Amino acid sequence: MIKIDAIVREDKVEDVKDALQNLKVNGMTISQVMGCGTSLGYSHFVRGSRVDINMVPKVKFEIVVSNKEWADFTVDAITKAAYTGQHGDGKIFVYELMDVVRIRTREHGPEAVWDSEQKETSVENENIEKK
Repeated sequence: MIKIDAIVREDKVEDVKDALQNLKVNGMTISQVMGCGTSLGYSHFVRGSRVDINMVPKVKFEIVVSNKEWADFTVDAITKAAYTGQHGDGKIFVYELMDVVRIRTREHGPEAVWDSEQKETSVENENIEKK
């Protein structure tokens, strides 16, 4: 299993959600976050005084996929949907997950993330992509 964290511009949330839904990536967590990258924010004038804003509002997507191939598809979809070509487009982080636990049932691994119907759909989608 692979976890993908994508931090994107606020105005790209719907584009990224649509791209993930078109890819049939189900299950995501979306959070409003603040941060800064290499640009370290921006300057803003309030009542004639310069104010440095070093934390910029962004949106964070957290997604878990079954394998490297799905991670590649997902990262590609997010990259295309979130791209503007300007500073601040965001970042995507990809990690390998050691384990996942569903608290209610204490299931571990892929069973904790996907129910049996979703696993079947995931396998069908993988077979379609390979053709």
